[in-house]
Amino acid sequence: MKTPKRNPSIGFHLGYTYRRASQLFANALKPYDITPEQWLVLYHIGEHEGLNQKEVAAKADKDQPTTTRILDLLEKKGYTRKSVSVNDRRAFQLFLTDTGKELIEATTAIESQCGSQLIEGIDEKQLEMFWDTLSRINANLHNLHNNRRDVPHE
Repeated sequence: MKTPKRNPSIGFHLGYTYRRASQLFANALKPYDITPEQWLVLYHIGEHEGLNQKEVAAKADKDQPTTTRILDLLEKKGYTRKSVSVNDRRAFQLFLTDTGKELIEATTAIESQCGSQLIEGIDEKQLEMFWDTLSRINANLHNLHNNRRDVPHE
């Protein structure tokens, strides 16, 4: 197994791990002709049918242009459909088609299996500590973003 070279930056380690985990899921999704990013957007629409594009972007943690591109692809593939919002005629509500629902049903177990492979050999206490640590890192990043503090330069 290839491991990253020791680097003092936790960001590099998190990025390496993310890329490898994402590639694992991407390879598992290849037979379905969908990317992990597309899958995530589709999944959120299925979990919360009727969301608008802005809400889907927030749930998937994607920017608006990326979300628009993904939604266009999902609609072209026949997985989603749009409906004019009853609350705002300028906005669209998003729904899964029957084909989209079938895809999510077929691939949710794959996502779960990939997740299980990632944590294989890690006991419950270690996993709990991992989630706690990751939550604290994310809280720190959120606070830094909200306070608009820059990383100190020397």
